[in-house]
Amino acid sequence: MSDEWSRKTDHLELCISGDVGFRRTNLFEQVGLIHNSLPELSLDDIDLSTSLAGHRCRAPLMIASMTGGTLEAGSVNRQLAEVAEAGGYAIGLGSQRPMVKQGRLDREIGKSFVMRDVAPSVPIFGNIGAVQAKASSTELLEEMVQFVGANGLFIHLNPAQEMIQPEGDRDFRGCLEAIERLTHELSVPVIVKETGCGLSCSVAQRLAEIGVQHIDVSGAGGTSWVGVETKRAQGQQKESGELFWDWGIPTAAALLQTRPGRFKTVIATGGMSTGLDAARAIALGAHGVGMARPVLQALSRGGIAGALAYLKQTEHDLRVSMLLTGSGNLSALRKTQVRLGPELASWTPTKD
Repeated sequence: MSDEWSRKTDHLELCISGDVGFRRTNLFEQVGLIHNSLPELSLDDIDLSTSLAGHRCRAPLMIASMTGGTLEAGSVNRQLAEVAEAGGYAIGLGSQRPMVKQGRLDREIGKSFVMRDVAPSVPIFGNIGAVQAKASSTELLEEMVQFVGANGLFIHLNPAQEMIQPEGDRDFRGCLEAIERLTHELSVPVIVKETGCGLSCSVAQRLAEIGVQHIDVSGAGGTSWVGVETKRAQGQQKESGELFWDWGIPTAAALLQTRPGRFKTVIATGGMSTGLDAARAIALGAHGVGMARPVLQALSRGGIAGALAYLKQTEHDLRVSMLLTGSGNLSALRKTQVRLGPELASWTPTKD
């Protein structure tokens, strides 16, 4: 078994059953939605449709990036794709790093990421790390995107995870330039995402300045990828992992930090597990809400039907939240009044 294969297998197993969550919240409990006793709405008529990276979606829920690159992960991906197709949800692939080694496309490994045949109508977003993006030509990543039939490409930022990962990268120079290149040269939209440590105001500004239009704030409060790597690490790296386990900007705070109005698409992932979480994120400016580990765990417990039931319940509770705030669509929900608790309010940028 290769190091890459072993790492991806470890990631999958830890995300399903390991104790790898953040030890603090994503701060959405500090977002208060104002109750509307006269909503003048019908629950059935509430419109959940949204646009994610230029693609119209029936609902704002997305099965967020988690895994890929192994036979087991390929099976999981295809099951999640069935869930996405049945529910009309967008889906993100896990890191496709194993597909682009030595400057060429590994089509055999790439098969574990292919799901278009079981999810023909929903948006599928590819995924590559910023360091790998820097090392790859636009032509190679275009080939990778086309191979899996992706509608967009996540470029993920994960320096905290890499610091703890035994095989991790250590040099992050040139990543911004690579993101700019791909934003302007790829045939599909680029969505820049964190991996659980959140995007800050200054990073969001730098991304906007180079033309990035779509982001996923992916804040702290859900799966800690530092925690995942800590479970795999030894010695000095394991000690560092324990210290930095909760490092990052909570998801709700990342939405405040990134000033969603400057981007066409803002996705909130990081500890999102209920329809009320989704409503609170959208009220702070998000266009979509990504859920990863809870969906994976629901799939593990109850198969495709179990994962779909989980997402349908989440969707129902989002509708209830919208009715109770008098929001007939997501645009109205983004304009609804909110009250911020003191800890979350302290994250509001004081200047642009």
